[in-house]
Amino acid sequence: MTRAKSGIFKPRHRVDLAHTNSIHLHRALFATNEPNTFHSASKDPKWINAMEEEFHALIKNNTWTLVPRPSNANVVGSKWIFRTKFKSDGSIERYKARLVAQGFT
Repeated sequence: MTRAKSGIFKPRHRVDLAHTNSIHLHRALFATNEPNTFHSASKDPKWINAMEEEFHALIKNNTWTLVPRPSNANVVGSKWIFRTKFKSDGSIERYKARLVAQGFT
């Protein structure tokens, strides 16, 4: 019997932003409009720069080695994740792009 069927649930601890001191950070967090797809991010120069920085960091750190694709193997897919990083006063610190592997493939 699973926990859900027996009525046992883990409590959810939601962050209460009403008790923080910075109202500017609240406004910044709720006003952000981060792209969900590569197509929408590729239209904005700030996100293009963030993707270029991430890609150059991956190359610099020798994260992968490019090899020919074997005909009998699947290729692991990847996805771009976009986040806006803020300072404590609510101003934008930088735009962050991450290239992540889709391990389920």
